[in-house]
Amino acid sequence: MTAVETKKQYLTVFKEDGIAEIHLHINKSNSYDLEFYKEFNAAIDDIRFDPDIKVVIVMSDVPKFFSAGADINFLRSADPRFKTQFCLFCNETLDKIARSPQVYIACLEGHTVGGGLEMALACDLRFMGDEAGKIGLPEVSLGVLAGTGGTQRLARLIGYSRALDMNITGETITPQEALEIGLVNRVFPQAETRERTREYARKLANSATYAVSNIKLAIMNGKEMPLNVAIRYEGELQNLLFRSEDAKEGLSAFLEKRQPNWKGI
Repeated sequence: MTAVETKKQYLTVFKEDGIAEIHLHINKSNSYDLEFYKEFNAAIDDIRFDPDIKVVIVMSDVPKFFSAGADINFLRSADPRFKTQFCLFCNETLDKIARSPQVYIACLEGHTVGGGLEMALACDLRFMGDEAGKIGLPEVSLGVLAGTGGTQRLARLIGYSRALDMNITGETITPQEALEIGLVNRVFPQAETRERTREYARKLANSATYAVSNIKLAIMNGKEMPLNVAIRYEGELQNLLFRSEDAKEGLSAFLEKRQPNWKGI
């Protein structure tokens, strides 16, 4: 696949060899407003319709910050009804990540707080540098709650009590503490974070991607269903996989004791 670069005002998308990278470069703390989210939403839509892309990495090109969340001056000056619609649009954008067949990885090399963490929570996996800084949801210090999924996605990820504690105190934690409670999946040496994340993405992009996509959808959609319905949904996805070229290849390769040649179909 030929490398493709699409540069916008607040982000740049690179596509190559089945992987898309979304690079944030909004300002010195990647604090965003509606215009950034319009670009982010458009990037996600473009990737969803690209059959060549199997894995997406969201990362920052700004030193010391993944994202500090919504711009406080923007929020202070906006009408309350506008802010409500802004949060709704952000949530609708982030929800597309969960519904997309591509696996999204948040590569966290700097402070990840407020709406920045909510963006990372919407991704399927979170990898963080060991010196990346703090991670948390300090919105309570502003007299509000984490309104773009922070109360809901965090509780589903690390459990009710821990999520409640983080939200009502607003305290931020270290990368190692985030790993211990399951908030992030991997903590890498700081200088290796980006390349180790890319290495993980390359392995996924070269694997049984049709199965990987359906595994993601089974988990992300199934967690919102009653167990008996989710099991049925899992079975339907398995039925699709049983009929796929990759399943035939995987079984043959196993029996023939060779590496499979995955086609993603």
